[in-house]
Amino acid sequence: MGYTLGVDLGTTFTAAAVFRDGRADILSLGTRVAAIPSVVLLREDETILTGEAASRRAFSEPQRVAREFKRRLGDTTPLLVGGTPYSAEQLMSRMLDSVLEQVIAREGGGPDAVALSHPANWGPYKIDLLNQAVRLADLGGARILTEPEAAAIYYASQSRVEPGTVIAVYDLGGGTFDAAVLRKTVDGFEILGEPEGIERLGGIDFDAAVYAHVVRSLGGKIEELDEDDPNAISAVARLREECVAAKEALSADTDTTIPVLLPNVQTEVRLTRTEFEAMVRPPLMDTIEALRRALRSAQVAPEDVDTVLLVGGSSRIPVVAQLVGAELRRPVSVDTHPKNAVALGAALAAAGEQGASAGAETQGNAANVGDTGGAAAVPTAGGAGAPPVEPPSPPTPPPAAAEPPPPRPAAPTVAPTAAGGTPAGGAGAPPAPAAAAAETTQVPAAAPAGGDSPPGTPPPGPERLTVPPVSEPPAGKSGGGMNKGVLAGIAAAVVLAIIGAVVVLGGGGGKDDTAAIDTTTTTAADGVVLGDDTSTTTTTEVQTTTTVPDTTTTVATTTTTTLPLSQQCTSEIQANDKWVCITDITREGDVITADFDFDWGGDTPNVAGGDHFHVFGNNVPPELAGTQASGGSWTVWDQTQFVGRIGGDISPDATELCVLWANPDHTVNQGTGNCWPIPGT
Repeated sequence: MGYTLGVDLGTTFTAAAVFRDGRADILSLGTRVAAIPSVVLLREDETILTGEAASRRAFSEPQRVAREFKRRLGDTTPLLVGGTPYSAEQLMSRMLDSVLEQVIAREGGGPDAVALSHPANWGPYKIDLLNQAVRLADLGGARILTEPEAAAIYYASQSRVEPGTVIAVYDLGGGTFDAAVLRKTVDGFEILGEPEGIERLGGIDFDAAVYAHVVRSLGGKIEELDEDDPNAISAVARLREECVAAKEALSADTDTTIPVLLPNVQTEVRLTRTEFEAMVRPPLMDTIEALRRALRSAQVAPEDVDTVLLVGGSSRIPVVAQLVGAELRRPVSVDTHPKNAVALGAALAAAGEQGASAGAETQGNAANVGDTGGAAAVPTAGGAGAPPVEPPSPPTPPPAAAEPPPPRPAAPTVAPTAAGGTPAGGAGAPPAPAAAAAETTQVPAAAPAGGDSPPGTPPPGPERLTVPPVSEPPAGKSGGGMNKGVLAGIAAAVVLAIIGAVVVLGGGGGKDDTAAIDTTTTTAADGVVLGDDTSTTTTTEVQTTTTVPDTTTTVATTTTTTLPLSQQCTSEIQANDKWVCITDITREGDVITADFDFDWGGDTPNVAGGDHFHVFGNNVPPELAGTQASGGSWTVWDQTQFVGRIGGDISPDATELCVLWANPDHTVNQGTGNCWPIPGT
């Protein structure tokens, strides 16, 4: 029986859950607990350790370990792990790789579908980077949804939630805080207003507060330690772990002691729950104010909230439920295992997504990959009026692998005539699409308030790419893959039309009427700019000679095709150090396949920290196709062929697909790409 997988890759811990036979269960990734530390360690032999193994070695090799890298997502400064630079998305992909490997080993095979959660306040830039981590881990088809959505889906699978019920989600995790307001619909949930969040507030900040308390209690002993002494470094790392354990112990006990085993001091530090609550109360009040902002954005009064759902490991701190209930005066619901609620909800969401893709009609409430809110509804397992513990229906088995779309026909082979006619340049059609290609995900069209795009957003620009006039190709550059592909296609079409229309003159004498067809094709090499209408004229001349016994007829035809300048892979585009052009697009239903021609200056495009492409629809101004803008919708890519879905990766409002060269920080370089019509629009 197949299963679906949900993953909650948190700042401090990573959890996974599976959905099978109508039941969602948390999967034990660790030896003692279900969730594993979000830790990556690079050994001297360059092998990678993650989770518990990495956390154990961190005591003896702290310089080789990376923690809390989820907080660094979007930071262009790499993290040094054992002297090797890594981006946050690369480290996240390592964690995902490790989780998937463990799951496959335990379940005996790969999942039918995967869903991954992220903080609700992430903007397009961070969601794009998360998508990169997903693709690096070979999970390109994974669904992405917000953590509050996942928590609400799991809550609805366990409790009776009527349509119209409003739930506020208070998600206090290891490194971030999220607040969102959701309304139950017939088929799922919809987010109301804009979610609110605090980027750097979570359990690790409370750990730091406990550690600061210990440092003060030691009266300067920490400062006396040699920062380069391996024993001292290891001892301090263990002390920090003891502070984490003390914080967790205070969720059940009224006091605890923290052992201190440093080279220069061995003692204990006592900490009471009252002292700890005094440390964390000010930031907790900030979370409640953020929840109030989310309610105001949703235009929902606190008294209209049915319940406040507490999720995230840090919500188990007793004072959290006390403060939230007292401040909002609403019932508070705390899951038995709040640390696992998001992963369980993600597994249920993956089951819903997989069932829809198995042949059921796509529901309007199904959130697109990368949705961050707005009116995005998420399907729940139980549906309207489900009994409290009725499990959701089992996932629909995955469909048989679809056959790949048929390859595009190659242009007819044209032989030169004795008169010295030359065949059209690039007569061969662009290569056929691969039989299978990884799906991509679309970056949302607009970031929520206080989004994560870098400053310096320019005003919206024109609707079309601005491309200089056509001129001679620069020395050493190719003539442009687009021109070759287009002209070859035109030549092929004209040849076939003439062959079909030629009149075969009668033969005689009882002999078979046979015709020898001799075809010469001459194609104009360069387009001509026409006035101010930003278009070019390409002239294709085809001469066909049809020979019948005692009769020869020559038909000459000239075809003129007008192409918008934005579609030309001009010499100005190719004069850039790096450029990319779309040369052809085919469409099979809602799936489009685009071929690229590009010159990367000897480098290789790489979405994982290198230069790459941004692919977007022409309904997005090019100025909004990168992170120098606060809005816009675009997909990152680094292959010679793009495969995307209309309505998913590409907006259904787009009539053309556009591409630009993008830098590692996702800023785009204007004038480095073109657009191409999307068939059927």
